[in-house]
Formats: sequence, structure tokens, C-alpha cells
Amino acid sequence: MALKEPAFTMGIEEEYLLVDRETRDLCAEPPPSMMKDCEKRLTGQVSPEFLQAQIEVETRVCGSIAEARADLSHLRTTVAEVANQHGLAPIASATHPFARWHDQKHTDKERYNVLARDMQALAYRLLICGLHVHIGIEDEDLRIDLMGQARYFMPHLLALSSSSPFWEGLETGLMSYRLSVFDGLPRTGIPDLFDSYGEYQRLVSQMASAGLIEDASKLWWDVRPSASFPTLEMRICDMCTRLDDAITIAAIYVCLMRMLYRLRQGNQSWRMYPRTLIHENRWLAQRYGLRGELVDFGKGELVPYAELLEEIIEIIREDAEELGCVAEVEHARDIVARGTSAQHQLAVYRSALDAGAETAEALRAVVDWLIEETIIGVGE
Repeated sequence: MALKEPAFTMGIEEEYLLVDRETRDLCAEPPPSMMKDCEKRLTGQVSPEFLQAQIEVETRVCGSIAEARADLSHLRTTVAEVANQHGLAPIASATHPFARWHDQKHTDKERYNVLARDMQALAYRLLICGLHVHIGIEDEDLRIDLMGQARYFMPHLLALSSSSPFWEGLETGLMSYRLSVFDGLPRTGIPDLFDSYGEYQRLVSQMASAGLIEDASKLWWDVRPSASFPTLEMRICDMCTRLDDAITIAAIYVCLMRMLYRLRQGNQSWRMYPRTLIHENRWLAQRYGLRGELVDFGKGELVPYAELLEEIIEIIREDAEELGCVAEVEHARDIVARGTSAQHQLAVYRSALDAGAETAEALRAVVDWLIEETIIGVGE
């Protein structure tokens, strides 16, 4: 029996940091009225995160990239408006330029209390924000098959999203320091290969029976089957500062899923590579972002990111045309040309220093830039 084509619906989750407009530092304890106001205006689409200085939004299930963009734009606009009424502003960045994790307070919810108890300091260090994209793939075995093939492309998406060059006031030298923090947790990184959904379920059951995890939601891989929805969830990306960049990454991801499905329909598949090799590309993307090279494992050599991106755009062009998101996919070239958020944050910081600013003042200038960029393109 022929496999039914997946719906390729999508949902996008974003996490923002809440900063005090006067100090530009994080607001460790936002007023409870702020979350209540957000929940009143965004019923079912907004929630607190592990740390009180964070807030998470999620789109509805969307049938197209255009629909996802409209919903995400509404979410960003609303959170910014409500935050502003409380003297705060959201910033869409994977880390804050100078805030200290020691000063933050975690949200008093049962699942967060359990996380704090189990992970101790590793959990409290999670002053990081990411972009997650869900793609609707109803067939369970297909979901696992596509996850195995999609692993190859995770470093390419990470490089396009990088927005965490600073940590506690330190210029880290990495474009995505966020992953260094998140990888302190267990069960992160590139997932194993599974032959079937049944094999994946056996792993989850074995770990749960041994008391290692409660359920599959505690597998924090870069890409994973959602524990709540019939989706394949991409989790590797930094939070994108610009809305258009987040939408581009979602567009590329859904097109990659459709491309891999097309290969399967023709009795083909993307070549599977060992996790160790993919992790090397993951590190290169984390360290250098768009400025560096990734390994083309077919050629067995390092290739500039811009060249690899052109290859990806070409192989998913048919899918972008079918899904109506060619412009969004091609916007990736603009990101490469102007640089990611991480590159811009560093440029703002160094420009301020060159102009005679002290380090603290230069870091505050980065926060100002993030506040402005977070709302660019929303409401359009």
C-alpha cells in the first residue's frame, strides 16, 4: 500500500528574554500581571519558561509558511506591547550579552522544579533561548526515517541561526555559545539512528523503566519525534533575532522534509553518516557560523558555507515551489550576505568600543540593538 503523503503542516516555538528597558539587564522577576496580560491576549499560545526572565510562544498548527509568519508576527507584536507596558522589552537572542545566570530565578512549576532538582546547576545555567520548528508527519515509521536523514542538515540550519556570541559579558569566540550550555544536559546533540518507530519506542521504554526519564520529552536531541504531537521537531537552532530569518529557517526545514520524502517515494534516500562526522560539522557551525566552512561528506572536504547553501536551495527548489515559499527559502542568501545576529551583535559591540565606550556600555548597546531588531518586520 502506498504511503500517504504527510501533511507537512508546521508549528513554530520561540523563546524570548525579558530585559529591563532602563538597565538593559534581564528582569529576574517580571510582575505576575505581565504573564496574565499575555495569556489574556494570546490564549493557549504563550507560557512561562524555566527561568522567569524567559517567555515562550507557539504558533497554531499552520498550513503554510505565510500562515506561520502571520501568526508568529502577531505573537512577537503582542509580547512586545505587553512587555512595554511593564517597562520591559523582549529580545530574540539565544543568550543575553551580559546577564548572569546566578542572578536568575526559576519558575515555580512542578516540571521545572523537577528539572532543577534533577539537573542542579546544569539547569540553572539554562539562560538560553532556541527556535523549535515542528513539521506534521503522521506516519510514525516515516517520521523516524526522515529524522535519521535530516540529521545531516542540522549543522547547516544552526549556522544560519547563530545569535549567541556572548556569555555573561564575555566575547566567547563562538557564534552559538548556547549549544555549549545546553550540551551540559544529558541526552542532547545528534540522535541515534533507528530502523523503525518500534525500535525508538523500545529505547524510550527501556530508559523509562530504568527510571532514567519519565517520558520521551526528556530526550533533548537536535531533532526528535515530538512527545506530544505527530511531528518531527527541529531544536538545534539559536533564537533568530529577526522574524524573517526565523521564517526562512522554518521554510528550509519543511522543504528538506518534503525533499527527503520525495527521495523515499523514488526508493532513494539521503546517505546516512556517523554521528561523529555530523557532530564535527555541528561544532564548525557552532564555532564559526556562516563565516566558516562545513564538510561536504560526499566530497570529503571542507566547503564554504555559502556554496553549501546554494546546493541546498537547488535541491529543495521543487519543494519550495510546491509549498509556496521560494522567497522565504531564498532569503537565506540575504542572511549570508549581511550576517547572522551573532555577527551583528559583535559588530555593534566592537564599534562601540572603537568609539571609546567602556565594556559595560558596549554590551548595553548590543541589548539596544537586539530590542530594535526583535520587532523588525513584525506586524507587516
